[in-house]
Amino acid sequence: MSLSLVSNAHLDDISAKIRSKPVPWEGYQRAELVTSEELALIKKVDRQPRAKVESIHLSDGQTYALLYLRLLKKLQRVDTMQCLLVLIADALLDHDERIPLFARAAQSDPDLPYAPLLRTLEAQDDFVQLKSAQILTVLLSSESTPLQHQHLQPFLKVLSSLVQSQSQNKRDVAVQCLESLLARPECRRAVWAIPGILAGFVEILRHKPGPQMSYQVIFCIWLLSFEQDVAEQINKKYDIIPLLITVAQAAVKEKVIRVIIATFSNLITKAPSDNLPAMLVAQLLPFSKNLSTRKWSDEDILEDVQYVRDELERNFESLTTYDEYMSELASGHLSWTPVHESDAFWRENASRLNDRDYEQLKTLIGLLGSDDPVVLAVAVHDLGQYVKHYERGKRIITDLGGKARAMELMTHPDPDVRYHALLSVQELVSHPWSAV
Repeated sequence: MSLSLVSNAHLDDISAKIRSKPVPWEGYQRAELVTSEELALIKKVDRQPRAKVESIHLSDGQTYALLYLRLLKKLQRVDTMQCLLVLIADALLDHDERIPLFARAAQSDPDLPYAPLLRTLEAQDDFVQLKSAQILTVLLSSESTPLQHQHLQPFLKVLSSLVQSQSQNKRDVAVQCLESLLARPECRRAVWAIPGILAGFVEILRHKPGPQMSYQVIFCIWLLSFEQDVAEQINKKYDIIPLLITVAQAAVKEKVIRVIIATFSNLITKAPSDNLPAMLVAQLLPFSKNLSTRKWSDEDILEDVQYVRDELERNFESLTTYDEYMSELASGHLSWTPVHESDAFWRENASRLNDRDYEQLKTLIGLLGSDDPVVLAVAVHDLGQYVKHYERGKRIITDLGGKARAMELMTHPDPDVRYHALLSVQELVSHPWSAV
């Protein structure tokens, strides 16, 4: 993997300044932190023209890979760590063939190359932290055997905090690092086990980033969707399907739509029953029909669009009205679809909300805590319909906390929520108590 795959203009600007800064190497020797041999070697490359440094790396690359890592292991001053990280990155830039030189350092010291880089990853200095992340990504992505837990886990925990950071540069570097690492199956499984990373991805997309960041985040999600567990659970945990549809609808770059449709294709292939109903509720079918009429420079998009559309149409044809309602309920995105106001639907299906220990009813009551006034209005309306068409429902709803919440919603700021809450409470108090 090339170092240039994790690039950031801010890091490049600071690196340029660091290359000209003096580091007290002689002072380190006097303090016996650096040997005379190490001093002589580092002076040959310290603040020297790039062509000269390149020539030295060409003739003595293994010696210098070891030198930089050993010095990074024992010297902890921020300016010194900055200098050494820049020297390592410069040695690797456009020279993938030098990556094994750093990997082979483990033959001289089992702590190398990862221990010093993982330590600098914890530094308070932002540049040191991000430059370490850049270098670690290159080294880990290039390993020929599965990554060791003690190297991968601490790195992913730091990336989790970076991807959730308020700093654009931290998010940018973290997403690029993850984009490279997630090509490896063991990294996908490890990332899925750290909820903060996915939560960070979702938060970035909700804030409508630019096309490049959108693409990179969704590319990470696409890579994750190759894992069976992820395909089965990602929408339940992160409500990712409606979010990706929203991003696709607003996208101006073809590559963003391409990676979203490829993600949907994976989710359908690996876990159709977990994802198709949510896709139908989120109106992916009409959107996929629209996409199939567009002209694309990449023919693979049309193939994926057609697959997604075909699967949605096949599923839609076999969907009963109650299946549709359950899918909407499970998605949490209630809207005024016809079933909610159909007396025939509620007469036939109200009691089915009691199945599996009131599972669907509990889900409905849970939506009374939504921040979306449309969801609140529809949910509290449905609660009233349930009681109206299932006589013994009043006590069940009271016991499950639904009545108290419906009464609270009578003073909600939104007039539509207040209106439907009032109607539901009238149903709740007008029906006689019945034994369950």
